[in-house]
Amino acid sequence: MTRLPEWMYPPRDEGWFADDLDHFPEAPRHTELIDGVLVFALFPRQIRHTMIVDELRGVLGREAPEGINALREIAVKLDGRNRVEADVLLTTGPGNSTFLTPDQVLLVIEVISPESAYHDRMVKLRKYAESGIAHCWLVEEEDGTPVVHTYGFDGPGRSYVPTGIHRHELRSRMPFPIELNLDSLPSGLHS
Repeated sequence: MTRLPEWMYPPRDEGWFADDLDHFPEAPRHTELIDGVLVFALFPRQIRHTMIVDELRGVLGREAPEGINALREIAVKLDGRNRVEADVLLTTGPGNSTFLTPDQVLLVIEVISPESAYHDRMVKLRKYAESGIAHCWLVEEEDGTPVVHTYGFDGPGRSYVPTGIHRHELRSRMPFPIELNLDSLPSGLHS
């Protein structure tokens, strides 16, 4: 059995902490931390996935009111042992950090692809809710067309509740008035 490179071993007996990723140049670009465990996204991103992420970031960035920014592939430090990267997010946070905190995030969006489906739907959705992020969208494909599942934060349950399944168009009042033509998004997420 081949030994792992030294940089892959945690710097302490307790494992990895979210702040360790700021001092970890050897890590692959899309490295996340889930419950103190490193998660590497070593698979190549599909072109359509990237196109949908870019389109969503562009549309939301144009519609966002003053003081709200739409960003892509930015880390969110959920707590000391969890730091994940959202495909797209809306934030009120400053631009002088390597990560955002949940109180700076208004909406997270994950574009589901075959290699990230379980991680995005089950793990990240739960982690975002537990950290108190108000809104989450999961963008999936149904019969070759993008569909957006929207969720809102339920404070007492510290979980998300579904707020809609949107086909063809998405109209939402939260976190600000948004009208999105889903038919204009690139299709064929899984082809």
